[in-house]
Amino acid sequence: MPSYPITYIPAFLLSLTSLFVLTGCNQAGRDGVSKDQSKPYIAAEIPLFNADSAYDYVAAQVNFGPRVNNSKAHEACVAYLTEKLKEFSTDVIVQSGTVSAFDGTPLAFQNIIATFGPEGNNRILLGAHWDSRPFADQDPDEGNFYKAIDGANDGASGVGVLLEIARQLSKKPPPVGVDIILFDAEDYGPPEALQDNRNSGEFWGLGSQYWAKNPHHPDYYAKYGILLDMVGASGATFPMEGFSMEYAPHVVKKVWNIGNLLGYSSYFLFQRGGYITDDHYYVIRDRGIPMIDIIHLDQNSENGMYRHWHTLEDNLDKIDPGTLQVVGQTLLTVIYSER
Repeated sequence: MPSYPITYIPAFLLSLTSLFVLTGCNQAGRDGVSKDQSKPYIAAEIPLFNADSAYDYVAAQVNFGPRVNNSKAHEACVAYLTEKLKEFSTDVIVQSGTVSAFDGTPLAFQNIIATFGPEGNNRILLGAHWDSRPFADQDPDEGNFYKAIDGANDGASGVGVLLEIARQLSKKPPPVGVDIILFDAEDYGPPEALQDNRNSGEFWGLGSQYWAKNPHHPDYYAKYGILLDMVGASGATFPMEGFSMEYAPHVVKKVWNIGNLLGYSSYFLFQRGGYITDDHYYVIRDRGIPMIDIIHLDQNSENGMYRHWHTLEDNLDKIDPGTLQVVGQTLLTVIYSER
């Protein structure tokens, strides 16, 4: 059962009739990160995110089984995601290719890109990875280390939120151009037992590395990007990820300020988190787009990650529609408050 009311929207937000600017007393979080320096604008008419719809999109992905590259489940899921996005956008591109895994295995991959408002030069990029990890190398049972995971939270949750956002964008055109990219081959890094300084880094985020060097439009640029990774579990906490704060602190503060304004302060924490080599890192490094990562990090866990990260327990039972609601409504507010 969801731990957060999935229909909750602050009453004052529903009553807004004009654009306003948030001001405040410039308070700081526990580590001194300012909460409101970016003074975000909030638009009056913002679509309501449907958490039930997003949950159904998560479930549909998980029902294919682990979405590991070169598998039947992977093939079936890419077809589903492509057709679903085509319901919401007339401009959908599937970027296909082959990349090499850490052990030399050729991986067929498909990045799926949906565009909204293609004529606009003022654009933002939203991303998530849709593949799932072939190794449950953080599982409590060592016998499961080389089994594939469902990736309900690690992969499917971010995609589910973006599919529901795409549905909303199709109903009410946003004030800026929006590109949604579902990255592939993010989670095929080497199992922990084989990770070392030689091979642990560049074999993650293979789909985003490819796209960043070969974008769907040669001159593609967005003023900023937002990546979603592990955004569906109960009690999720999103501290300010390290690379996000290093390269796009203004975007982090914009999103976190809006999330807090909407009443989601227990999720969007004004605390600095660790540096995560995720898809956003390669978009920053290889494409020059300031991109942030909304990712569930847990300072109380042994590895600092979501408790069921890279285990067989990352299944649909762990998905909370309330958390999907928090992330989805925050993103919709960010998008429709752009100018």
